[in-house]
Amino acid sequence: MLTQIINGHILTPQGWLKDGSVLVDDGKILEVTNSDLAVIGAKAIDAKGMYIVPGFISMHSHGGGGYDFTDATPEAFQAIVQAHLKHGATSIFPTLSSTTFDVLRQAVAVCDELMQKPDSVVMGLHIEGPYLNKKMAGTQWGDFLKDPDPEEYIPLLESTQCIKRWDISPELPGAHDFARFTSGRGILTAITHTEAEYPEIKSAFEAGFTHAAHFYNAMPGFHKRREYKYEGTVESVYLMDNMTVEVIADGVHLPATILKLVYKLKGVEKTCLVTDALKYAAYNGRTIDDSRYVIEDGVCKLADHQTLAGSIASMDKLVQTMVKSAGIPLADAVRMASETPAAVIGVADRKGTLQKGKDADIVILDKDVNVRCVFSYGKMVEGTNTLIH
Repeated sequence: MLTQIINGHILTPQGWLKDGSVLVDDGKILEVTNSDLAVIGAKAIDAKGMYIVPGFISMHSHGGGGYDFTDATPEAFQAIVQAHLKHGATSIFPTLSSTTFDVLRQAVAVCDELMQKPDSVVMGLHIEGPYLNKKMAGTQWGDFLKDPDPEEYIPLLESTQCIKRWDISPELPGAHDFARFTSGRGILTAITHTEAEYPEIKSAFEAGFTHAAHFYNAMPGFHKRREYKYEGTVESVYLMDNMTVEVIADGVHLPATILKLVYKLKGVEKTCLVTDALKYAAYNGRTIDDSRYVIEDGVCKLADHQTLAGSIASMDKLVQTMVKSAGIPLADAVRMASETPAAVIGVADRKGTLQKGKDADIVILDKDVNVRCVFSYGKMVEGTNTLIH
């Protein structure tokens, strides 16, 4: 159906466009124009002076809606996707936490199937672990953690094209060989759960580790050993000019001051916003039933209150936090949730900006940065039509 979205502030790659329109048909953006004259035959959607922005790219999310992606079933994948889609995540890379390779293979099969469906929101799979530094990985995954084993990961990667990102600790034996193999296949390879210092980060970057997962979390900063001081992983990543980062901008994992610092030093083009969401994100069902965890202060913690376990945020919450708490301009906050992750994970030819020929993934935000309407491939997502009704 030919649709024309009018009367809003449109975020384009060149900046805000006022009083223009976005013309959509057959799941694609036909045109973004500075004219709001009615197009004959088009259904008009009045944005009522709100913000018209590109759909968000969720490139690190473990679950939502009461399900976890390691459930590895179509039902779980679809429930999580629908939960986050209502909050503006129009492209999702399901994240699998450390688990067995049998579960990884089951999830790959589900992901392959969903990616073949027309207008799929699932864009590829993201694996975190099981190749993690045990000292930096907490207690959640202890039974699964190991060093990289090419006899495991090479057959898996050669069996599918759906794996688009894989995060491991770069200091492990065999990690650099892993990165050379994965990055050589076009897979975004990220450092995570690490205590690496500058020489290791530099050599890891050269081997293919080009991204830092949940920056600042599960990695040390500047520290001291005996009488000498050393840079941490955080400072080392800052020194890698071309290494991209992601931040969990839920307002709890990182304070607003650190979010401002990342924005200032890494910039919009090198910073992605991620939820790192667990199964209790975007979920109104029963309360948490796992004795290992508690939900408190808007985040999931280990029950002993010694560390954070993961967020319960959705993508819209990240944008709100960056704007309202960190004081980042809305355009830049949206770009870090859409344009930058699309470029980093390799879908910028289809996603991330409102431009002619790209998929019609569109979010309308009100003045308080609340989601009022979501379009996925030009179709309004059920339950997000508060703009119209």
